[in-house]
Amino acid sequence: MESLHFAAARGAASLFDLTGRLALVTGSSRGIGRALAQGLASAGASVVLHGRGGAALESSATALAESGGTVFTTSFDVTDAAAVRSGVEALLSDHGTPDILVNNAGVQRRAPFTEFAAADWDEVIATNLSSAFYVSRALAPAMAERGSGKIINIGSVQSVLARQTIAPYSASKGGLVMLTKGMAADLARHNIQVNMLSPGYFATDMNEALWGDPVFNDWVINRTPARRWGRVEELVGTLIYLASDASAFVSGQNILVDGGMTSVV
Repeated sequence: MESLHFAAARGAASLFDLTGRLALVTGSSRGIGRALAQGLASAGASVVLHGRGGAALESSATALAESGGTVFTTSFDVTDAAAVRSGVEALLSDHGTPDILVNNAGVQRRAPFTEFAAADWDEVIATNLSSAFYVSRALAPAMAERGSGKIINIGSVQSVLARQTIAPYSASKGGLVMLTKGMAADLARHNIQVNMLSPGYFATDMNEALWGDPVFNDWVINRTPARRWGRVEELVGTLIYLASDASAFVSGQNILVDGGMTSVV
C-alpha cells in the first residue's frame, strides 16, 4: 500500500504540473521572457513564444524545441490595440485558448526627469503597461468562456521603489500593480487568477549598462541582503506556482523575487 507521506508528496507535486496546458509569453525571444518560457516548458506546458520576429525569436524557438519543449511562435505589436486583437484572434484560431498568459514585454529608457523625452515616456508606458491591458483584454473573454485562466504580469522592484533617471519606468510598473488588482477584481469570478511577479536586479541584456558598471554593481550587491544579482532561473519556481493549480485561490498579488531588497532600508 502506498504510504500516506508518498501519496501526499505526489499529490502536492501534481499541483505544479502544467502538462497539457498552453502558455503565451510576450517578449520571450530573449532575456527574462525566454527564461520564463523555458521554465513553463520544463513543467510540461506548450509555449507560444512572442517577439518582434526575426532571428532572435526563431533562435529561441529552435533552442526550446531542441530541449524537448513544444513551442510555437507569434509576432505582433503589443503596443497597438488593433494589432493585438488580430494577433490574438490568429493565435486562438491556430492553437486554441491559452491556459496561461505571461505579460512580460517591456522596455527601459533612462534620463533625468526634467530631460525625459515625451516620446520615450509614451514608449515606456505603451510597452510596459498598455500592452498588458491590450493582450489580457483580448484573451480574457476566451478564458472566461472556458472558465479558467492564469494571467501573470511581470513587474519589477520599481513597482514599489523609485530610482533616479527611470521615473517613467517606475510609473509603468507601479501602474501594473493596480492593473493587476483591477483585473483580479473583474476576472476572479470566471476562475481567472491574475497576479504579478516582480523581479529584483537580474543580470540580463536589458540592464547590461547596470551590471557592467562597477559602481552600480557594488551598489546592488551591498543593497541586496542576498549579496548578489538574481539568476533568471530563480524566477521559474514562483512563475510555475502562479501558473499552476497551486495558486487556485490567489489573485491580485504582487510577489517580489528580489533577494530581500524591498524588505530592508
